[in-house]
Amino acid sequence: MTPKEILYPAPLKKGDKIAICSPAGAIAPEKVEGAVATFKDYGWEPVVMPHALGKHGNYSGTDDERYSDLAAALSDPSVRAILCSRGGYGVVHIMDRLSKLPLAADPKWLIGFSDISALHALLATNGVASIHSPMAAQVMLGTSDADTAQLFKILEGESPVYTFDAHPYDKLGLATGKLLGGNLAVLAELINTPYDIIEPGTILFIEDVAEPIYKIERILYQLKLSGVLDKLAGLIVGQFTDYKPDDNYTDMETMIRDMTSSLKVPVAFGAPIGHVDHNVPVIESATVTLKVNPYAGNSIIFHRPILQK
Repeated sequence: MTPKEILYPAPLKKGDKIAICSPAGAIAPEKVEGAVATFKDYGWEPVVMPHALGKHGNYSGTDDERYSDLAAALSDPSVRAILCSRGGYGVVHIMDRLSKLPLAADPKWLIGFSDISALHALLATNGVASIHSPMAAQVMLGTSDADTAQLFKILEGESPVYTFDAHPYDKLGLATGKLLGGNLAVLAELINTPYDIIEPGTILFIEDVAEPIYKIERILYQLKLSGVLDKLAGLIVGQFTDYKPDDNYTDMETMIRDMTSSLKVPVAFGAPIGHVDHNVPVIESATVTLKVNPYAGNSIIFHRPILQK
């Protein structure tokens, strides 16, 4: 498989099965029940995996239980998409075992964000597209929620286009490349592992929650010192939330502006991606065009898939 050949799972049809797994933290059952109701109302068949509503410490289950649910969903030919119920922490425990599955043999949409960024990285390194997207707590709101409605359109085969307001810290420009990213702290854990997706030529999107400003700065310094940061094709700065000002910076965006001041590629701040109510679903591994324009605003245009199975 060449780098340009990304497998897109087939679009969902009415009656298709969507498995609901909890590969990381434990979730309130009513949120899963709400997502089940939304899927049924839309015409899909939700399947709640055996340990999705479990609890083992902070996790939904033991490593074996969480692995068995996800492996079963990934291996079942009747399941056409997998909704991760929530993030938290714990996906990294089962990555190596999941990597031994034939993930590209029968690609299916995997949906989620936050700690699920690790699963997106796993699929990306296997050449399979996935969806960085809201999870059960937002899906339960139904298609009256704009981001859930857009998620469903992607699942049915639509390539989205997003526009958002220009930001004073933007670096203007135009870039086309592979879109990869997610929760920055999670992605940093994967640097120099087989699941490291922060590569030269990538259009990287980043977001995070409840991380100190200095920690995000430290990760960006790591990328800068390794030479990767300056070789990105573009950078999309999503939402950084629930952090506190420190003696060096009153806000995260100003620190990121300073850390990216040497970049010669477009940088878009303020994208609606992250731990916020308006969290647009984006296709990981898709080819996109990033436009950063102070007059027309910023846009992320998703190209039609190169290879679809």
